[in-house]
Amino acid sequence: MQAQSDGAARAAAQRPGANAQGNPGGNLSLPSLGDGEGLTVSAERRLGDRIARSIYQDPDYLDDPMLVDYLQLLWQPLLAAAKQRGEVPPELAERLAWELMISRERSVNAFALPGGYLGVNLGLLAVTERPEELASVMAHELSHVSQRHIARMMSNEQRLAPWMIGAMILGALAAGSNPQAAGAAIAGGSAVAAQQSLKFSRDMEREADRVGFGVLTGAGFDGQGFVSMFDKLAQASRLNDDGAFPYLRSHPLTGERIADMQSRLPSAAAGVGPRADAPVRPAGLPSAAMHALASARARVLAERNSTRWSNWVQIAAGSAAKPGELYAGALSAQRLGQHDRAAELAQRLRTAVAGSDARAMADALMLELLMSPGAPANAALLAELRDAALASGSRGPLLLGAQAAVASGEAERAASRLQVWVVDHPRDAQAWQILARAHQNRGRTLRAVRAEAEARAAHFDWDGALERLKAAQALPPAQRNADPIELAIVDSRRRDVEDRLREAMREEDKR
Repeated sequence: MQAQSDGAARAAAQRPGANAQGNPGGNLSLPSLGDGEGLTVSAERRLGDRIARSIYQDPDYLDDPMLVDYLQLLWQPLLAAAKQRGEVPPELAERLAWELMISRERSVNAFALPGGYLGVNLGLLAVTERPEELASVMAHELSHVSQRHIARMMSNEQRLAPWMIGAMILGALAAGSNPQAAGAAIAGGSAVAAQQSLKFSRDMEREADRVGFGVLTGAGFDGQGFVSMFDKLAQASRLNDDGAFPYLRSHPLTGERIADMQSRLPSAAAGVGPRADAPVRPAGLPSAAMHALASARARVLAERNSTRWSNWVQIAAGSAAKPGELYAGALSAQRLGQHDRAAELAQRLRTAVAGSDARAMADALMLELLMSPGAPANAALLAELRDAALASGSRGPLLLGAQAAVASGEAERAASRLQVWVVDHPRDAQAWQILARAHQNRGRTLRAVRAEAEARAAHFDWDGALERLKAAQALPPAQRNADPIELAIVDSRRRDVEDRLREAMREEDKR
């Protein structure tokens, strides 16, 4: 399972793609790879940051707070287990990003990039049935990063110049949305040949399976997740692959790999599905009920066909509808403009999952629906859910609650809560964007413009950040002088951003 299996390029190919028509990642200045000494940790991180910047700018990049929260419930235990097992040594833990991304794409895929970035397509989340299945893919990808397979491959391919690696990555980033542009971006037959040669070896695949299995079970997940996920992919490989399963091409499943995973489970022969002797799930890991809601959300967000939305609404209307079906139906009804039906289904969902860890996702959905234009008025319920969300320590509910507070004329509460959040999470671009709106509603233009700059900086858009900081400094004296502490922060941040831009120029000169 290696959505990065053609090296950094093939990994990125099923990504939240680049703007294929507009020079994908055109500002990607590649770091020096050294004199044949391979990819250092610092160079790998810089390369990953620049690829990530291209991804952030692409329309397929999705920052859905509720889905990000759910993926973090899988990701953080896996990362902690990898650290505890020694698979992620302190240097890598500190210097790589270890950041998740989501792509809107419906294809069943995941990807890993240099520098510790890992992404999941909505299509993969949509087809998994239990949290351990999705966690097994993430554990495998994490292991490719922790074992530094990308750096090792690039060390082995010493004939590859940095520009060739860059052309390969840029071409793959464009492939998802415009194959012709991808072909143009891969400059010349030598780059194409290099792309084909940068593949994980069978030994690396086996190593990622072995290490990933240990990480998965070490985090408390049932190792059966590996077996059942392999079974899903193996079944798909026997069908006509119409492009929906790129994971099968970049992660070829061999009988040896499948047998190896099965041998690690004494009861694997009992078949695919939850094991009778499955370990007790540690507190904090998501339940199958929560996964069902996250999977339903992914299906609806990835779907653009109104007929499918209508079908999901009809299924949810049945008296025997399961929680995942109720969630998909409610969100689909909202997208179809059927606001009363959406609220009705969301309330049924809240009742169905009461007392479980899925209730927070159900409440968040109801708050999201109540904030939609045209939604039935229910001021009391909206206020109740807004206040509970603002008090939450989780990102998804907090950002929803802040948006609700701004919309209901309580921007001060939103700003106060978000200001605390961004201190601990300075790279949360969406939080900065909502904070900018809250400040603007309060008439604090200097703070609003600076928050806009921080949102751009969070996605490595240093030019955009500098433009907003200059705009803050150019505000009328009355607005600037009314908040001298904030103005001092703006001045300091401008110097920081200018340093970043100079560093990028120096790296460009090294090429």
